[in-house]
Amino acid sequence: MANIVKYVFILFVLFTCNCMQAQNTKPAASKAFQKFTPPKLTTTLGIRSDSVMVVKEEAIQLVALPLKITDDKKNNYSISSYQLMYKRKAVTEDEETGKVTPVVSNVSDLFKVTPLPTIWKNILKEQLKPGDELFFFDIIVKDTQGRIMYAPTLRIKVK
Repeated sequence: MANIVKYVFILFVLFTCNCMQAQNTKPAASKAFQKFTPPKLTTTLGIRSDSVMVVKEEAIQLVALPLKITDDKKNNYSISSYQLMYKRKAVTEDEETGKVTPVVSNVSDLFKVTPLPTIWKNILKEQLKPGDELFFFDIIVKDTQGRIMYAPTLRIKVK
């Protein structure tokens, strides 16, 4: 009887080990994932890129031109949206004393088309003066595969 129990126990252990080994599955092969490294982009307005100082006449011409985003290989990127901040010098008058104080006034908007809409071109043409600044920021672009990236900002100061 002891031999039968011993054989049953050995068969039970072998069967259990065999079942456990049968349940081991190999992990699914993971797909090769290539990490995307965005290219170095350049924001250009006319012939100007990065932060520049220009005269009033050139600044007026630049706002009529389209904003362009390119990479090192001169590939163009489509612009999804961008913001423009027009920073201008203004004055405020204290109602009690009548004293005039210089201040800085900011006007900005979100655009989805380039060049700027006609109303903005006209406003800038009429009001742009030395000391003002145009700041293109939050420029969102897409490449040909639909990947979304941020382009560098562009600051134009009027002298």
